[in-house]
Amino acid sequence: MPRAILCVLDSFGIGGAADAEAFGDVGSDTLGHIAEYCAQGKGDRDGLRSGLLQLPNMDRLGLGAAGRLSTGKTIPGLDYAGDPQGLWGYAAEVSNGKDTPSGHWEIAGVPVRFDWGYFPAEIPAFPADLISKISEAAGLDGILGNKHASGTEIIAELGEAHVETGKPIFYTSADSVIQIAAHEEHFGLERLLKLCETTREFADPYNIGRVIARPFLGETSQTFERTANRRDYSVLPPEPTLLDRLSSNGRTVIGVGKISDIFAHQGVAKVLKGAGNDQLFEKTLEAMEMVGDGDLVFSNFIDFDSLYGHRRDVPGYAAALEHFDRRLPEMIDRMQPGDLLILTADHGCDPTWKGTDHTRENVPVIATGPGLAGRGVGGRKTYADIGESVAEHLGIAQGPHGASFL
Repeated sequence: MPRAILCVLDSFGIGGAADAEAFGDVGSDTLGHIAEYCAQGKGDRDGLRSGLLQLPNMDRLGLGAAGRLSTGKTIPGLDYAGDPQGLWGYAAEVSNGKDTPSGHWEIAGVPVRFDWGYFPAEIPAFPADLISKISEAAGLDGILGNKHASGTEIIAELGEAHVETGKPIFYTSADSVIQIAAHEEHFGLERLLKLCETTREFADPYNIGRVIARPFLGETSQTFERTANRRDYSVLPPEPTLLDRLSSNGRTVIGVGKISDIFAHQGVAKVLKGAGNDQLFEKTLEAMEMVGDGDLVFSNFIDFDSLYGHRRDVPGYAAALEHFDRRLPEMIDRMQPGDLLILTADHGCDPTWKGTDHTRENVPVIATGPGLAGRGVGGRKTYADIGESVAEHLGIAQGPHGASFL
């Protein structure tokens, strides 16, 4: 039986979403704008990268063709001259939000048709009653933050006060999320995780998608650094996902990175964690050696979003894409006859866009495997087509929300 490897390049949108206006994102294009900035010299950084965006391996498989199909625009630097050698196209999102759980659940065959709860941009962001209940249950003497913020910036701003007072840092964003930052040693990692479990319980009535533990180390605002011990506490998907369906058919799903957290640890048999894209790439290669016939490796590469998209760092995002592209042949070389590799994304996060939030975009659908002939798969109406293609490839029944492109 065949195997499947599904890689989510977190936030790697390719523009062109038909409903972008509803999200204030008309014209956003993560891939296209990064490529344009690089062509203009605005993607250069001494010691990091320079010149046109260079993604020859993904372009050979069809990335440039997918971007042109999505937006109607030529992408500087993505100029592969022959017919793409992979399956290529794009997928549009039908979920109501442009957040991480919505994107991943829809990829796995379950679009999010309901509306998440969100917190307002004013200060304080969180309802007083919610914070009071959490503080009483967790034995807290108050919190810090209580606003929309960038995770790295609020740790630099309030980390020293947190260490001094012992009060955890609560913050949110345009996503349906409560994030809690605390020092791994001064506050304690296990105490932080327990606090997030408590917060998850009280967040449920507000229909909040995720509570995220954001541990960090260091002793000053200049040396604070988030660790790899992040943990997401998500609500359960509203119906069985591709992961559940595989599990119920006796298949093994290995989640690399934050995949298991996003699916509330449901349907994932084994979890491999890594700090950053390079370690996550290594863990994906490791997972490919572990899975057997009919199994799935499902990986999330988080740095594109967390380190570069949200921080509006064009050179950093470009360099991360180029590094992933250089390593991609390692993954392809590990594939066995019958394997299917799909590269996609869960939303956009255009680093040239206003604000620091996700952007509503189409995502690439690029697939390859030994003996698989290249062809276009068109513009897919939902991310769910990705999961249903994996389902068909692995020989299980199709779900109700998507259609295989195989």
